[in-house]
Amino acid sequence: MDRRLFCRSAVAAGVAAAFLPACGKQTPEATQVDTSIAAVSLDGAELELEKAAIKELGEAMSGPVMLSGHPQYDGARTIWNGMHDKRPALIARCMSADDVSKAVTFAAERDLLVAVRGGGHSWPGKSVCDGGLMIDLSQMNTVTADAETQRARSEGGALLGALDAAALEKGLVTTAGVVSHTGVGGFTLGGGFGRLNRKYGLAVDNVTGAQIVTADGVVRNISAEQDPDLFWAIRGGGGNFGVVTGFEFQLYPFERNLLSGSILWPVAQARDVLEFYAEWSAGLSDEMYVGPVMAQLPEVGDVIVMDVVYNGDPAAGEKELAPLRAIGKPIADAVTMQDYTVMQTNSDVAFGHGIRSYAKNGMVKEWSQGLVDALVDAYDPRLFLANHVAGGAVKRVGETDTAFPHRNAEIMLVFAAGWGDPAMDDELIAATRALYKAVEPYMGGYYDNIDFDGHEAAGNYGPAYQRLTAVKGQYDPGNLFRLNSNIAPAA
Repeated sequence: MDRRLFCRSAVAAGVAAAFLPACGKQTPEATQVDTSIAAVSLDGAELELEKAAIKELGEAMSGPVMLSGHPQYDGARTIWNGMHDKRPALIARCMSADDVSKAVTFAAERDLLVAVRGGGHSWPGKSVCDGGLMIDLSQMNTVTADAETQRARSEGGALLGALDAAALEKGLVTTAGVVSHTGVGGFTLGGGFGRLNRKYGLAVDNVTGAQIVTADGVVRNISAEQDPDLFWAIRGGGGNFGVVTGFEFQLYPFERNLLSGSILWPVAQARDVLEFYAEWSAGLSDEMYVGPVMAQLPEVGDVIVMDVVYNGDPAAGEKELAPLRAIGKPIADAVTMQDYTVMQTNSDVAFGHGIRSYAKNGMVKEWSQGLVDALVDAYDPRLFLANHVAGGAVKRVGETDTAFPHRNAEIMLVFAAGWGDPAMDDELIAATRALYKAVEPYMGGYYDNIDFDGHEAAGNYGPAYQRLTAVKGQYDPGNLFRLNSNIAPAA
């Protein structure tokens, strides 16, 4: 990957964000339409949206309804992954759950295709659509934390960096992801891997309540006591069941200055490092989060990296980490005492807004020599191998206690490429698929939030699938929310 390209993309995204004016009540000209506009239905058929109905929606909402030509339309439809250049028929920028309800009702009454944008970080691009309605939650981004109750409340459009910041300010934390400009909503609904999940579980394991707008336009406050089946389903079932406009998370006391950082070896030592890791990682404490990355870095060339976060007594962490540090001859060892947010933001530029990127992933239940050999032999310097480590507290949750289906995985491996030139799309997509195919025999199941090609929802959700279809049938029988790893509603 070209780090300079990523830097330029991130800067450009920042300039664009600064240029866009703050969103207030829609100006009249933004919802005036001289003729009806073309749109797309749920099944792909052509629709005409009447100008009077669009005008009525714009007047009813507190946020704007944007059509093509509106000065904020292009900014609103642009999501993180530059691979996806789609043009919704209209964009409803929501400021409240009531706005979301109005937008959902508008779409449901017209059988209109719907995409839901939280942080806009959907790798496969499912938060935007051609010809449909984009429900934009980006302005609903407040996060608060309460030290007394040890709870955080996040609106549906907030980013993970804001969740970390609000909790850390109170000396608390919860499991959040590995790129701080990822949206809280999509991240959480899919499961929510993070550097603290071996200690505290996945994000879905820490959701104590949520507010959701279902396909009938009803705003529901759900929990283990209120609409328990729906609450179960959103914890791992993705965006299949409605638009989640708010989350409540369990928080934990936390010392933010902790042992963390990265160790780098030349890729020529990858086999030795991975063979050691395959055996050593099985006995790690819940406090130790460490996983492999393989990539070509501009400064040092092809490397294997182990990213480390130890959430516990530093002396114990140093002792537990010592055997890994003794393997081979590292190029660099940057594991030290530092603020938690250093690791939480260290991939923000590499995964900056505007890159073109394609990814595949798979779940690994156990390491084997065959897996190590496949990763080393199939390594491609045009691509990168990343990971989300599981185990620990993640595995101690029952397989069907939430809708997240991969409790028995030790690690998720991610195979991806990032580039800037659209002419490279076919080459790098094919290369990513080839790398995935070489390792596929050693994996089972995939993570909905990342995979472009995952479409076997029934097999991927396993024993949870039948219950998920029943919940889908109850709350979204018409499959309004289908731009996701889709779960078919039970009849």
